[in-house]
Amino acid sequence: MIEIYPETKVYIACPANVATGGPELLHQLCYHLRENLKVNAVMYYYNHNQKDKSPVHMEYIQYNNQYVLEIDNKDDDRKNILIVPEVKNGLLQLAKFRSIRKCVWFLSVDFYYLSRLSKKDYFLKRAINKLSKMLIKKPLLDFDITSQAVIDHMMKKVDYTKDALLCSAEFYLFQSWYAFKHFDKLNPKFYLSDYLNTAFLETNTDLSSKENIVVYNPKKGYSFTRRIISFARDIKFIPVENMSRDMVIKILQKAKVYIDFGNHPGKDRLPREAAILGCCVITGRRGSAAFFEDVPIPNEYKFDDTEENVPRIVDKIKDCFENFEERYKDFEYYRNIIKSEPKKFLEDLKKIFVKVEK
Repeated sequence: MIEIYPETKVYIACPANVATGGPELLHQLCYHLRENLKVNAVMYYYNHNQKDKSPVHMEYIQYNNQYVLEIDNKDDDRKNILIVPEVKNGLLQLAKFRSIRKCVWFLSVDFYYLSRLSKKDYFLKRAINKLSKMLIKKPLLDFDITSQAVIDHMMKKVDYTKDALLCSAEFYLFQSWYAFKHFDKLNPKFYLSDYLNTAFLETNTDLSSKENIVVYNPKKGYSFTRRIISFARDIKFIPVENMSRDMVIKILQKAKVYIDFGNHPGKDRLPREAAILGCCVITGRRGSAAFFEDVPIPNEYKFDDTEENVPRIVDKIKDCFENFEERYKDFEYYRNIIKSEPKKFLEDLKKIFVKVEK
């Protein structure tokens, strides 16, 4: 457990004005420490651009968390706690302090490694694609900096057990079982996952209005997804791209199927958002998708991203279209798990952060 004393202040480090799954979870943590555990918790924003009036992204104003841009020297004390995300810029915050108790929260596996890419890594390929995007509006080379090949390369290059910043922490939290098991040599460790925004959990979907549409995330696993799209030209595929939260909800309510052949760096939100809004979910087996604890869907909906599996994946999509009422039932367990996540988050939070009298 992580001891909370009467005078303890918990600082939660987060990049300023960034709205993605990770930062939202950091804000949720701060909110529940305050509201449910009655702990003095505040956001600590780093990399604040002075051009922005506020470091708080508009998506997170709803949490009403107090924040600081600097931690006062007097608060660099053993009674206090600093929690940072696993990315390099988060870990760099640990080096600023000597005495405060330090905790790293692994919101992903992949971004721990990808955040350590230097300008020298894949410089030529990155430069060529950057230039081609400027000239012809598209990349010239089929190269994805977040691809599994790049991640595998960085995993071989970076030995996390020799990362001085990472190993300077006293506690480790893990958002997924994938991360919990990957970083097996870090201790003490605690599992603390997350839950979906209430905008998804409280939305009712009319299943009778579902259409034969497949939704996908073009930012993850697109090199394989486009093979599926090319093979099934009679199927309508819609990317979740440049959409507000309301737009994402509407398109997922409309679709029957969501596919995700990305790397699943942590327990991703989009598959859960799709499932809770009534989609059948088809994934690869990379990252957290390989773990039933993280993506608890029937095995028949998980495929290795190989060329020979493309026809099988398309057949499964068409099966979901044609027999949607029956296939929808296959995800009942997944939906129940998703609905229970807010309660589970609070239960785990109370087991990890325990109030004690000094």
